[in-house]
Amino acid sequence: MRLSLCNEVIRELAFDRQCALAAGLGYAGLEIAPFTLGDDAWRMSAARRSEIRRSCTDAGVAVSGLHWLLAAPGGLSITSAGQGVWRRSVDVLLGSIDLCAELGGSYLVHGSPAQRRVVDVGDAKRAEEAWALAADRAQKSGVVYCLEPLARPECNFVNTLGEAAEVVRRLDRPAFRTMVDTLAASLMEPEPVADAIRRWMPTGLVAHIQLNDRNRRGPGQGNDRFAPVIAALRDTGYDRWVAMEPFVYEPDGPTCAARMIGYVAGLLE
Repeated sequence: MRLSLCNEVIRELAFDRQCALAAGLGYAGLEIAPFTLGDDAWRMSAARRSEIRRSCTDAGVAVSGLHWLLAAPGGLSITSAGQGVWRRSVDVLLGSIDLCAELGGSYLVHGSPAQRRVVDVGDAKRAEEAWALAADRAQKSGVVYCLEPLARPECNFVNTLGEAAEVVRRLDRPAFRTMVDTLAASLMEPEPVADAIRRWMPTGLVAHIQLNDRNRRGPGQGNDRFAPVIAALRDTGYDRWVAMEPFVYEPDGPTCAARMIGYVAGLLE
């Protein structure tokens, strides 16, 4: 397992400084939220992509993957009945997949709860059409596209690993998988997170892990215990990226990043 930091935690820093800080703390990678690189990161210039790769190489970290795919630009939705909005949203997804591959990433996480809300009949079908297109592009690009189950009430469509697995199996694309966000899993799964990992990892449907406490802070910064989670990952043979994704950075982003890796690295020793 390799540890990655979700870069929005330290987004106030220039990207080259994000890389240097992450490497200095012991992270092997950054999981990039494209909005931290601008509203149009999905179609950034070749020169800017080269700069990002160079910053990573110079610091000795990798781009592990991408997440928060539809946070920017504004007004996106893969469930919208408006063809213009839906098509633009799909274009952003496809461009993000290309970006991930060009930056050396291996996966994308589709969370973006506000941009997948289901309200009317047909909304879920449109979301699955978008995911099918994304999965096909991901396969061509050599990356994995992960559907992230998220907790209610923030998200009202695909809340559990079981629901995500149904979509993954129905679309039946080799590059389309689900993933475990420990905060969401702790709220939505019928068993402890470690037990959910032991149940779902052997199916081959889980391709990524994000660690966060149910208090929305990082691992080791709340009451959730992650030793059983790490043990479950080891016992089930998980050997991919593990990303830290807090939503509350106390007392600040860099300190939060340092405390998280100190805690998780200790569990991995």
